[in-house]
Amino acid sequence: MFSNEQAITASAASTDIIDLGSSRDVGAGEMDTVLVQVVTSFDALTSLTVALQTSSTENFASPVQLTEATLSLASLTAGAKFSIGTVPRGVLRYLRLYYTVTGSSPTVKITAGVAVDGVHQDTAIYADSL
Repeated sequence: MFSNEQAITASAASTDIIDLGSSRDVGAGEMDTVLVQVVTSFDALTSLTVALQTSSTENFASPVQLTEATLSLASLTAGAKFSIGTVPRGVLRYLRLYYTVTGSSPTVKITAGVAVDGVHQDTAIYADSL
């Protein structure tokens, strides 16, 4: 899990990071999908960009962006679910999400994590499958 009902009120990193350890054996041959669910509807902003970042250090002193998705206010309603892509091979040791708010500051909650592609992606709450 990167975020468990994390309040998004400004641009910020996910509350949690994933430490892949020294082996970085992501998914044992499966495609790992980054899944995001809007817990409460966004009440303000123009768009939200969710980016998957990796780093060799836990403090993300020099993060490397892997993939991102930008969503408009209209698509950020309670219960909305989306994928921002898959975790590519060859990532560095640590992973996190970074939320970039464009426009007015929102008050909203996001749950996000990584799941093996095709497993539980249609469940009501992704947190149960992550």
